[in-house]
Amino acid sequence: MTDLFTYKDEKELDPNHLSPYQARRELKRLAEEIERHNEFYHRNDAPIISDAEYDALRIRYQKIVELFPERAPEEDPLEKIGAPALEGFGKVTHKVPMISLNNVFSQEEMENFIQKIKRFLGYSETEEIEFFAEHKIDGLSFSARYENGVLISGATRGDGYVGEDITQNLKAVEKFPVNLNGKNIPSVLEVRGEIYMSQEVFFNLNKENSAKGEKVFANLRNAAAGALRQLDPSITKRRHLQYFVYGIGEIKGNNLGYKQSERMELLKELNFCIHPDSKIVKGMYEIVEYYEDVYKKRSELGYDIDGIVYKVDRFDLQERLGYVSRRPRWAIAYKFPAEQGKTVLEKITIQLGRTGTLTPVANLTPITVGGVVVSRATLHNEDEITRKDIREGDTVILQRAGDVIPQIVAVDLSMRPADSKPFEAPALCPVCGSLAVREEGEAARRCTGGLICDAQGVERLKHFVSRNAFDIEGLGEKQIESFWNDKIITTPADIFTLEMRDMENIFGSIANREGWGKKSAENLFKAINLRRKIRLDRFIYALGIRHIGHTTARLLALNYGSFKRWTNAMLEAVKEFPLPKGEGSACARPSQREGEYLLSINGIGEVVAKSILDFFREPHNLRILDELAALIEIEDMENISGNSEIAGKTIVFTGTLSKISRQEAKAKAESLGAKVAGSVSAKTDFVVAGEDAGSKLKKANELGVKVLSEDEWLGLSINSIT
Repeated sequence: MTDLFTYKDEKELDPNHLSPYQARRELKRLAEEIERHNEFYHRNDAPIISDAEYDALRIRYQKIVELFPERAPEEDPLEKIGAPALEGFGKVTHKVPMISLNNVFSQEEMENFIQKIKRFLGYSETEEIEFFAEHKIDGLSFSARYENGVLISGATRGDGYVGEDITQNLKAVEKFPVNLNGKNIPSVLEVRGEIYMSQEVFFNLNKENSAKGEKVFANLRNAAAGALRQLDPSITKRRHLQYFVYGIGEIKGNNLGYKQSERMELLKELNFCIHPDSKIVKGMYEIVEYYEDVYKKRSELGYDIDGIVYKVDRFDLQERLGYVSRRPRWAIAYKFPAEQGKTVLEKITIQLGRTGTLTPVANLTPITVGGVVVSRATLHNEDEITRKDIREGDTVILQRAGDVIPQIVAVDLSMRPADSKPFEAPALCPVCGSLAVREEGEAARRCTGGLICDAQGVERLKHFVSRNAFDIEGLGEKQIESFWNDKIITTPADIFTLEMRDMENIFGSIANREGWGKKSAENLFKAINLRRKIRLDRFIYALGIRHIGHTTARLLALNYGSFKRWTNAMLEAVKEFPLPKGEGSACARPSQREGEYLLSINGIGEVVAKSILDFFREPHNLRILDELAALIEIEDMENISGNSEIAGKTIVFTGTLSKISRQEAKAKAESLGAKVAGSVSAKTDFVVAGEDAGSKLKKANELGVKVLSEDEWLGLSINSIT
C-alpha cells in the first residue's frame, strides 16, 4: 500500500524521537498553526496553505498527542469546522448541525480508528463492524430541505449551524430534484450532499475566462464554490455543476431505513444522485482493498476526490457512538497521498500575527505542483527550520494535495550552494523594533511591543471583523489596514462609532477617500449596523484572547450563558486569584469559587484559564469591553439541546460504570445539552457515581450535591430523550 507522505529522512520527523519537553512545545506550535489556517481556509474559500500542509500539521499533532497525551494543549485545534454565512445571501438555520469529519492518513491510523470504536462499544477484538464506504468529493457541502416532497430551501454548510440560502442556485444544478417522486416520501426530508464541478467543465471555464481576461480558478473546489455562490442563478446554471447526496439531516414521517446503505438506496429511488461506487466493507482487508482500488482509478473519474469516507453502517451504533465536539466518532475520511515537486527557496521573510507571533515564511521560485502554481510556504518557527536545516538558496522538496501553498518536507542537500548560511532568528520585531523574545516552553518568538506594535494592533482588528467573529462585509484586511494607518479605526469600538464620526466630519468623509464613494460608504455603515447584534460565543472569539478558538469560545458561552454572567464571573475569579507580587501574569491555578468553576468545565485547563484571567487583568481590555457593551447587543447563548431535562446542568462522572463506558456516558450527557465537568464544585448539579467512587463523591456529599447511581443516571438520560 502507498503510504501518505515520503520524507528524505523519516527519523527526522518521527515523534518517537521527541522528549516530553519538545513534545509540549511542538504541540503548542502545531495547535496555533492549525487554528490560524482554519481561519484562512474558511475566509472566502481562499486558504494560504495547501491541503497537504494542513494535513501534515494534523498528522504530526495527532501522532504526538497519542505518544504524549499529558502534553496536549487545553483546546483541541482539530474541532473547528465551516464559516459563517456570507451577508450577500439570506441565512438558513440547520435544524440538525452539519458536521465535519476527522481524517486519517495511513493504514495504521485507520486501524486505530476502528479499535477506538470497538473499545467505546465494548466489542471484542474479533467482532467486525460493517462500514459504508464512498468517495470523498472535493467540492462544496450543501443541505436541501423538502416538505411533502417539494424543495423548500437549500443552504451551504456555513459554520455548521447557519448557512447561506442557495435555494435558487440548487435548482440550477444538473439533475437536482425540485419535486420528489416515489413511495413513502417523508413529510420532512433534509438531504446532505456535495456540489462539484467536472474536470472538463473546469478546464473549459478557465480557458474561456483566460481569453476574456477574467478570473482563472486555482482548482475545482474553488470554481464550484464560486459558481454556487452566484447571486444570479443563471450563471450557476451555465457552470454545469453536479452533485452527490451522502446523507440526511432532519427527517420526519419515514426513517428511510436502519442502515446507511439502506438509506442511500431509498434516496436513489427518490431520484437523488447517489455515488454508484459506494459499497459495504468489513475488516481492514476490505477497507484497504477499496481504498487502493479507488486510488488507482482516481485519474479516470472526471472529478476531484481526495480520499474515502467510511461510516459505521448501522444507525443504532452511530447513535451510541455520538460525537466528539462537532465530529462523529462513527465516520472518518481516509485521505489520499499528497503530490510533490522541487523548487528553490529564494528568501526567508518574517510574518507577524495578531498575538505578536513571528512566523518565518519561505518565498519560493514559483512552481506548478498538482496543477497549481505556488510561491510561498510557512516555515512555522526557528525550531522547524533548524530541524530540517532549511536555508536561503536551498532546493526544497514540496508537497500538496489540492490548494495553493505546499509544505516543505525536506531539503536536497546535494544542490545546496557552497556559501549558504544557517537561518538566524530575528532579535527584534521587524515592524516596531521591540525585542522579539522566546519564552521558556514556547516554540515561537513573540514581539514584546504589544499595543505599540502596529502589526499586532491591525491584526487584532482584522481578527475582530473576520468571518467567524463579527463578519462585517466590506471591512476586510485592506480596509482595516487603510483605516488603521490613518488612525480612523484603532480600537474595536471605533468601528461602531465610524458613521457618527463620519457625519461629524472628524476625519473627513469616507466617501471622499481613494477607492470609496457615497454608495460604498453607505454600504459599509449598513454592514456595520447589521453587526450591532452578535451571539456571545462569536463575541468571545472576536476578542482574540490567546488560546480561545471557536470551540473554547462556544464552550464558555454555553457554560455562562450571557455576557454579563461571563464577565462578572471572570472579574470575581481575578479577585479570588490576585496576581502574585512582582509577577507580570498569572502563574498558579485559581482555587476559589469562580476560578474552580472555570477549571471544572470539561475542556478548560490551566493554560486557557490563565489566558482568560490575564485578559481580564488588563485595564485597557476592560475598557474595550465596556465600550463595546455600550455600542452593541451581545445575545445570550442558548443550548442546542434546550428541550432536554438535563440541558444546561453540570454533571460530574466518577467511579467505574458497569453498563456503559465512562466515555459513552459523557458523550450522551453532552449530546443532551449537559455540561460535563472534571471536578466537583458548588455549581455542580449532579454527580454520577459508579463503583469505587473516591474523592469526587466525598466532595459532592460535603457540598450537598445530588448524587445519582448509574441506573438513576440512565433513567434520567432516557427520560430526557423521550
